[in-house]
Amino acid sequence: MADVFWSLPPVTRTITASAVVVSALGYSGIIHFMNLIFFKDAIFTVRMIPQIWRLVTAFMITGPKLGILLDPYFLYQYGSGLEIESSRFSQPGDFFVYTAFVASVIVSLAGYVLHSYTFLGALSLAFAYTYAQDNPTRQVSLFIITFQAKFLPFAMILMTFVMDSPTSALTQATGLLAAHLFDFLTRIWPAFGGGRNYISTPQVVKGWFARGPGGVQQRSFGTAFQGRTRDEPASARTSGRSGGWDGLGPGRRLGE
Repeated sequence: MADVFWSLPPVTRTITASAVVVSALGYSGIIHFMNLIFFKDAIFTVRMIPQIWRLVTAFMITGPKLGILLDPYFLYQYGSGLEIESSRFSQPGDFFVYTAFVASVIVSLAGYVLHSYTFLGALSLAFAYTYAQDNPTRQVSLFIITFQAKFLPFAMILMTFVMDSPTSALTQATGLLAAHLFDFLTRIWPAFGGGRNYISTPQVVKGWFARGPGGVQQRSFGTAFQGRTRDEPASARTSGRSGGWDGLGPGRRLGE
């Protein structure tokens, strides 16, 4: 079971697992959500130690009842689809940067403008929106209804509007705006407006997610193998012994 978990796409599995654990502990009464929700006066303050963790934990609280199952499902379904399949995120760390960007926009819009306290539904919708852009004609299902993926984000907002509240649907819609802003800044503006893409993955972030030489990464278009870095010397088979073995001199490569 542990091997299966660690084989899942890293960003999506971490967020999904955290949401399941935190929500289960919260709804069972073991921990209090009041210590985890977004509350700007407790984060951006000099009167006490800033509770910075709220910027992260606000994305780990699902809705009650059916939301405990549906929210992690949607999050993983479309997040993993992007992290594994999307050509937008072909380099190590690309999907992490995308997630950090849309999460920041969601906090700004939902947290500051709408005064919302939890953002998991908005993040799920951001993943669904970008997934729908990459796969507009793919068939997806929502309960018993099957339709093209390009209608998925709007169907999810409508479902939240009906099953929860208009306020929750409005908060969720900030995920759509965040994902669209990312698409505009990284694809539409550079391609059609002649602008520059300022959102790139820093080398340090690439290092976090890069696999070692010979590592295998499953992609939708095949299997990618991590090559050697520039600083790593390549080994060469020789026909003799090296200079360190009994002083017999350096070996020579075959054919020399």
